Amino acid sequence: MSLALIAMSHSPLLHTAELPPAPEVRARVDGAFEAIHAFAAEYDPTLVVVFAPDHYNGFFYDLMPPFCVGLAAEAIGDYGTEAGPLSVDEAYALAVVRHAQQADIDMTLSRRMEVDHGAVQPLETLFGGLDAKPVVPVFVNGVAAPFVPMRRIRAMGQAVGDYLASLDERVLVIASGGLSHDPPVPQWDTASAGVREGLIDGRHPSPEAREARQRRVIEGAAAFARGEAPIRDLNPDWDRAFMADCAAGDPARFDAYEAEQMTEDAGHSSHEVRTWVAAFSALAAAGAYETTLEYYEAIPEYIAGFGVMAARTAGER
Repeated sequence: MSLALIAMSHSPLLHTAELPPAPEVRARVDGAFEAIHAFAAEYDPTLVVVFAPDHYNGFFYDLMPPFCVGLAAEAIGDYGTEAGPLSVDEAYALAVVRHAQQADIDMTLSRRMEVDHGAVQPLETLFGGLDAKPVVPVFVNGVAAPFVPMRRIRAMGQAVGDYLASLDERVLVIASGGLSHDPPVPQWDTASAGVREGLIDGRHPSPEAREARQRRVIEGAAAFARGEAPIRDLNPDWDRAFMADCAAGDPARFDAYEAEQMTEDAGHSSHEVRTWVAAFSALAAAGAYETTLEYYEAIPEYIAGFGVMAARTAGER
């Protein structure tokens, strides 16, 4: 048994920003990505578990679970990411579901999961594409309120980690999302009737509709970088405090995070850090761990407090 972890922010603006960050900022981001790519290459996992959110591309309000394991998954190819099937290990995915359910976690499953850039960007960054490693995708709702208490995410991650720790595999758990950010994602309470229909079931939009949606985000990011967008600011203090809790090796700390306060302090999409909570809880289930890499920078051009961490079970090399 061996477990390691990589947690990273993602952004639809990584390759599409109309107003990109300064070259020295992008160089630091690229340096962090190169470091986790090297970490993953050296660890050479035989199984990858990806905890990722969705942005109303695969999961909608017609049925919105707090978390879900994909027994098969297809990437939609948004924001320049690769489209196509993930190399899902169905046997391990189903075993994760069964183990979590036996641990009193109401884990749901999908045999036709659709994933977006939130799940795909880490696979591209670390492995160059969708099919380099066998994978178990785990959706964690980080966009659609209301949200379950954080202790439920921690318990889910721990149950997944308990199972992974029993395997004769080198398992890499990936968390994708966060940190503080408040992008122009529709909110149910303030959405028009037409937008609400899209939040209920907006699957498979036309190419023109998808392009228009992506263009709104790209233009919104440029406006935010210029200080002209009416969305919440990034919160570096909150981000760094959260990363410190991740590094502390005590997942019970996450229980103190309250959804409404998270939105107020760090923006509507700060709830994507639930993927980090699940992943660090899974890693902790295998025993004490040590953080080997940390990078953080507030990047308005990406509408994100941008963080990267790597960790592994203590004593593992």
